[in-house]
Amino acid sequence: MRFYDCSTAPSPRRVRIFIAEKGLDIPVVQVDLRNDEHLSEEFRKLNPWCTVPVLELDDGAAISEAVAVCRYLEDAHPEPPLMGVDARDRAVVAMWEHRFEIDGFLAVTEAFRNAARGLAGRALTGPDHVEQIPELVQRGRRRVERFFAALDAQLAHQPFVAGERYTIADITAQVAVDFAGWIKMSLPAECRHATDWYGRVSQRPSAAA
Repeated sequence: MRFYDCSTAPSPRRVRIFIAEKGLDIPVVQVDLRNDEHLSEEFRKLNPWCTVPVLELDDGAAISEAVAVCRYLEDAHPEPPLMGVDARDRAVVAMWEHRFEIDGFLAVTEAFRNAARGLAGRALTGPDHVEQIPELVQRGRRRVERFFAALDAQLAHQPFVAGERYTIADITAQVAVDFAGWIKMSLPAECRHATDWYGRVSQRPSAAA
């Protein structure tokens, strides 16, 4: 197996944290996004969507998209469980992971990619040329504010996003909070529950991944 990564990008970091929590050692190939290595013909053969992360299996099959990679690793290495332990738990974890990917991670992405000068013509990930829309910057920032509030409410009565255990839902929310720093946003002081949670998950060894 080989894991195609970019050490500075937030999306593959979700998988790096997942790998660290599993205690796995997977060979890593760094992809130079700054110099458009992900748009090269060679990389397109691996992933036609031109994004990282990608997990290349021993048989040559390539799995892209962070949660799909994590799904494979969870099934192949079930301990410790990071995506739920039974049907109900798996559904709850998947629900909150997906919700905070949309409301948090993708909201930051919207604000960042529509503002960054270096991403002119690259407002969306992938192989196609997509112009930035400046109006989406403020919309993205308002979405991030709502994400912070929703995260705080979810953590008001339980230690982790999906319940009593750390899961992939925490990973996505944690990376979204860190990613928000790219647009100079952080958890507001009134989000006491989320701030306490963020302090705890940031102290886990996997947070350095």
